[in-house]
Amino acid sequence: MALHETAEPGVLVLEDAQNPEGVVFNGCLFGARKDASHARDRGYGEVVFNTSMTGYQEILTDPSYYGQMVVMTTPHIGNTGVNDEDPESAKPWCAGFIVHEYAETPSNWRSSGSLDAYLKKHGIPGLYDVDTRALTRHLRSLGVVRGLILPAADRAKAAELLKKLPKFEGRDLISEVTAREPYAWKLPAGVKPRFRVVAVDYGLKWNLLKSLAALGCEIEVVPANMTAKEILARKPDGVFLTNGPGDPAAAPYAADAVRDIVGKVPVFGVCMGHQILSLAMGAKTYKLKFGHRGGNQPVIDNDTRRVEISSHNHGYAVDGSNLPKGIEVTHVNLNDKTIEGIRVNGKNAFSVQYHPEACPGPHDSAMLFDRFVDMMADTAKRR
Repeated sequence: MALHETAEPGVLVLEDAQNPEGVVFNGCLFGARKDASHARDRGYGEVVFNTSMTGYQEILTDPSYYGQMVVMTTPHIGNTGVNDEDPESAKPWCAGFIVHEYAETPSNWRSSGSLDAYLKKHGIPGLYDVDTRALTRHLRSLGVVRGLILPAADRAKAAELLKKLPKFEGRDLISEVTAREPYAWKLPAGVKPRFRVVAVDYGLKWNLLKSLAALGCEIEVVPANMTAKEILARKPDGVFLTNGPGDPAAAPYAADAVRDIVGKVPVFGVCMGHQILSLAMGAKTYKLKFGHRGGNQPVIDNDTRRVEISSHNHGYAVDGSNLPKGIEVTHVNLNDKTIEGIRVNGKNAFSVQYHPEACPGPHDSAMLFDRFVDMMADTAKRR
């Protein structure tokens, strides 16, 4: 698209081991303006790409993107604007937003504002008119790297800034996004309570809670650092482990708590929750080259041989080379053969790496919530 009349040139500068000055992608600034002195706050992060064709507001408000600058591979973004119905949390969490084209004026009956104004309101810098195809190919070839969004006039400061800014490996991002105090999630009108569920918040999306609540789960959300003793004292029928950002091994307290819960009540984990459950059972995790982020990942269920098209947002995976005894792989990614689901045999615990609540994405995996509810019902019958 043609540059906006008031467009200010901007750059995305990616770190590069072979080039101290970094790799530059040119564009124009939109959203919040951040000069080089504010890079630690926003406009700095791991640069990742998402292949979803819709749902950019859900992506922006997913806490799993905390510390990341998101590149949308779909070329035209912003035409549906933003609204008060689609957010996945109380605010956007990403550090920056990078697109090829964006719509200044939204055209959708549900819209209550523009993408540009939304980013400005929440202090998130954006860059448009970027060759996102070339950028995505770069990230797929060399892997996820840190980057900066800067005014073009500050380009010369990028190399020094990247040296000073923190790395993400080994950093506990869960502690930076989790709820500070427990809170209750209300049941929808007309839904009768059936089970009491404690959801451990590693950086959750609201649609996970909505999906459970629709099935009659009374949910209490608790901080990620709550101990197993504190969680079990609430006498839950089941424990739900949510999604979240960053390196799961950087939050050992989470795996310690889950280890002492498994076998006592049914456990269901999603995304980060899947990785935490795996670590709790003695498995290891590793960082993927460029991760899985999008609404089109094919996953096969080893039990049913059914292929699900699923929604993903993760940069780490469970290492399948030496899984502990008692962990069974239930789902596998058909693109790269990474582990997408496990069960802990004899312990009423299972997890998946992908997002069964979708939003954005397909609904092929929604039956996993039914599986968790059925597990709690069977457990209740045996008491």
